[in-house]
Amino acid sequence: FLSVTEDLVRRRAEHNDCEIFSLEEISLHQQEIEKLEYLDKWCRDLKILYLQNNLIPKIENVGKLKKLEYLNVALNNIERIENLEGCEELQKLDLTANFIGELSSVETLKYNIHLKELFLVGNPCTEFEGYRQFVVATLHQLKCLDSKEIERSERIQALQNYPEVKQKIREQEQAYLLKRAREKEESQRRMQERQDKKQKQMETKLGFDSPDSLQNKENDQADGDGKQETVEDDEEDRRFWEEPTPYTPETRLEAHRYIEEKRRAKENRRHVSGEKPLWTLVTAEGKVLNVNVPKLHFSLKDDEENNQITLDLAVYRHLDTSLLDVDVQPTYIRVLVKGKPFQLVLPEEVKPDSSSAKRSQTTGHLVVSMPKVCKII
Repeated sequence: FLSVTEDLVRRRAEHNDCEIFSLEEISLHQQEIEKLEYLDKWCRDLKILYLQNNLIPKIENVGKLKKLEYLNVALNNIERIENLEGCEELQKLDLTANFIGELSSVETLKYNIHLKELFLVGNPCTEFEGYRQFVVATLHQLKCLDSKEIERSERIQALQNYPEVKQKIREQEQAYLLKRAREKEESQRRMQERQDKKQKQMETKLGFDSPDSLQNKENDQADGDGKQETVEDDEEDRRFWEEPTPYTPETRLEAHRYIEEKRRAKENRRHVSGEKPLWTLVTAEGKVLNVNVPKLHFSLKDDEENNQITLDLAVYRHLDTSLLDVDVQPTYIRVLVKGKPFQLVLPEEVKPDSSSAKRSQTTGHLVVSMPKVCKII
């Protein structure tokens, strides 16, 4: 797994002359960090810590950051709230889009007496009946929950119904934890199947085969083995991303590990063949090229009625949105899908700042709307 390294922290502390002991703010988002450690030893003065969009499964090793005021761990794999009692100055905590189903763990935040804002949107616990009432009644110091202010009347009512709401929450929590246990078992089974399959493929490749078939293989390798591997890769890719799986910490981690594995395999092949590692997206003369490395279907429509250009890119339905990176420029659009570039030159100039990207609820496709620079006359 990837953890926080001193080198990474120093690189991210450029604004502080790479000094980390006096650092007050640091952004470590989108670093594929899987373990949170050392920050409480290296950066005792931290007030603001951004860790969103990583693979962190547990809040840990931040309890000694006594000056910490804002912690953002949105879009991670966290399942319960814990180990924050020592953050005496904590005022804002963002846990958006994690996997918190153990709602009763918010009780640990009672000790953070300065906590004013809490974000739990996109966690399973927000689906529980009585979710908001329970949090409002549990954390008296809270002023705002999920961007919505807590009125005095709301708190009074929540406190009146507290015992029965608490009981309801406990029951729903137990049901959720049983479901999670099943998901973990299923994930374990799937991983074992994948490993067994890989083992068989390795045995076949290393050739627990007859001498004749080995000879044939060597002859085949001389012509077009690379093409065969690419076809197999694309087929494996398609199977992996189109297989319906629940959205869990395990499947999210599995997806990132799969991408990393593919990237390493590709780099090894390039190293062996001496192939250039980068795709040409812009020529030496500065001409932007049309590129579709992920081999996805797409449509580009000129929406004259709304004076905009719309791209519909058929990304895999079960692909985690955090694996997409959209960059709209005035004359072209570039989308990185799991690191592979899709690039398209636009028929007209557009406004990047006013453009928007979202996933289709029905197909899972990426839909990018780009308003044109020229107004309709």
